[in-house]
Amino acid sequence: GMQITGVQHVSINVTDLERASDFYHNKLGLETLPRPALAVEGIWLAAGAQEVHLVVSDDPTRAPGQHFAFGVTDLDATIARLESEEIKVSTPIDIPNGARQCFIKDTEGNLLEFNQPPRG
Repeated sequence: GMQITGVQHVSINVTDLERASDFYHNKLGLETLPRPALAVEGIWLAAGAQEVHLVVSDDPTRAPGQHFAFGVTDLDATIARLESEEIKVSTPIDIPNGARQCFIKDTEGNLLEFNQPPRG
């Protein structure tokens, strides 16, 4: 039967591919991946074993609260890195399951979460 193995990629609509690419590649440190010639302009980036796909759109409409999360091993180190790039970071939140999270917005206003799993 069908078996989901995980999230392979997240696709994000952007209006300014160059600015968004700079943010994800240079500020967040994601690696650019090869991308085939597709009907829509975009860029693929590696985020660990998963991918982030930036897709050019004239209407990057998003619902309030819509976001995706990057898993991180050290939230405090992640916050320090983001702030060193002059990225505004929300106050870290302790989740009842022991995880910690914070949020930022990318150059297009997309909400991104950074999530540190509970320490074992």
